[in-house]
Amino acid sequence: MKKTLLLSCCAPCSAAVIEKLTLEKKAFSVLFYNPNIAPFEEYEKRKEENKKLCRKYNINFIELHYDNAAWHEFIKGLEREPERGERCKKCFLFRLKKAAIYAKENNFDSFTSVLGVSKYKKLEDVNQISVLLSKEFDILFDDTNWRKNGLEERRRELIKQENLYSQKYCGCVYSQNKKP
Repeated sequence: MKKTLLLSCCAPCSAAVIEKLTLEKKAFSVLFYNPNIAPFEEYEKRKEENKKLCRKYNINFIELHYDNAAWHEFIKGLEREPERGERCKKCFLFRLKKAAIYAKENNFDSFTSVLGVSKYKKLEDVNQISVLLSKEFDILFDDTNWRKNGLEERRRELIKQENLYSQKYCGCVYSQNKKP
C-alpha cells in the first residue's frame, strides 16, 4: 500500500483531511513541522490538538525539531511583508522542503500538506513550491485540493464537533492579527 506524509500546520486545517484519508483507508502519517509558530506556548497548543486528532483516528504522529531561530534566519528581510506575500512563500518552502526530505528518507511514496487549506493562504503558492520540491527530491507530491468536495464545510463541522482549538493567526509573530 502506498504511504503518504501529510504536513499539518494545525488541527482545524487537518481535521477533514485526516478524516477523509482515514475513511478511504489510505496509509498516511501526520508530520508536525512548524518552527514558524510563536510563542512556544502557542506551538505546544497546536501540537497537542494535532496529536489529539491523530489519536482519535489512530494515525501516526511525527514531530520534527522546533527551531524558531532557524526559521527567523531563513525569512530574514521579509518581516514586513504582508500576509500571503513573499514571507509566506519562503515559510512554505522552509517547511515543505523538510517534509519532502523526511518523506523521501523515510520511504513514503508521496507527500502532501494542508498549508493551503485556509482561505488566508494562497494554495497556488503551496502547490508550486511542492511541485518543485517533488522534482528536486524525486518524491511524488499529492496536489489534492483539500478545500473542495465538501471538505471546507466538513472542516468547519469537525472544528465544532471536536471542539478543536482554533487560533486567531497563521503562526508566526508577523501574522498575529494581520489577516489579509
